Amino acid sequence: MNATNAGTLYVVSTPIGNLEDITLRALRILKEVDFIVAEDTRHSGRLLKHFEIDTPFASSNYQGVEKERVKKFLGLLKTGKSLALISDAGTPLLSDPGYPLVHAASEAGIDIIPIPGATAMMAALVKSGFPTDHFIFDGTPSKKDKARIEYLTSIAEEKRTIILYESSHRIIKTLETLAETLPNRTLALCRELTKLHEETLYGTAIELLKILTERNSVKGEFVLLIHGASSTTNQDWGNLPMEDHVSQFIEQGESPKEAIKMVAKLRNLPKREVYNAFERAKAK
Repeated sequence: MNATNAGTLYVVSTPIGNLEDITLRALRILKEVDFIVAEDTRHSGRLLKHFEIDTPFASSNYQGVEKERVKKFLGLLKTGKSLALISDAGTPLLSDPGYPLVHAASEAGIDIIPIPGATAMMAALVKSGFPTDHFIFDGTPSKKDKARIEYLTSIAEEKRTIILYESSHRIIKTLETLAETLPNRTLALCRELTKLHEETLYGTAIELLKILTERNSVKGEFVLLIHGASSTTNQDWGNLPMEDHVSQFIEQGESPKEAIKMVAKLRNLPKREVYNAFERAKAK
C-alpha cells in the first residue's frame, strides 16, 4: 500500500544500444515524472536530449554513492515527488547500483512501478539457442582470481543455462579460467547486442580465446552464456588426467591442498582419490 501522500518510484528500462528499443510508455514516464535518478547523468543526458526530454535529474546514482544517496531520493518520494530510476543501459538493478533505492522505497511503503523494456541478458538468452526453460543470471564474475576460480568451479554441475556479464577488459581472463574449469562446455559469447557490430561467437573457452586473441583489440560489452551440464558428470574433463588438472590450478596460484579440493569437487570424486593420483604423478 502506498505511503500517505508519497510519490511513485518508476523503474524504467532504457535501450542497451539501439535507441529504437525504448518503449512509448518509457518515454511518457520520463517526461511526466518530477525527477530522474540516473546511474550516470552525463551518459543518460545524451539519451534524454535525443528524445527531447527536459525532466531534471535528482542526482547521479553511480556505484559507490548509491547507499548514501538513498536518503535524499527517499525524501523526495515522501514529499510526493515522482522519480524515474534509470541505468546506463537496459533494466535497472541488473548489475547496476539501483537496488538500495528500490529496497528502501519498498520498506517505506512507496509504490514501485516497473516500466519493462530492453535487457541484455534476455536478448542474449533468446538468441543463443541454449535452453530457456531453466536459467540463472549470476551477474559479473569476480575480478579477483581466487574468487573467480572458485565460482566457475562451483557451477560445474549446474544444469541450467548460466548468464554472466563481462567487460572487454576482463573477458580474456574469464575465458582463460573457464578453459581450466569447464574446458569442454559450450559457450555463447554475445557482444554489442542491438548495436552496429553485434555478434555472437560459439565454442569452448579455448576456441573463443583463439578467436579473440587473434584480433587487434577486444572491445564492447559482453554477455557470456554457459550451457548447462549434462547428466554425465565427468564429461567436461574428457581425457584430462586428474594430476594435470590439479597442476593447472597450482599454476594459477592455488596451493596443492586447495587445488586438490577444487578438482575433487569438480569431478565429484573423493579428495583422497585425487590426492593419490597427484602424489603418484609427482613420484614418477
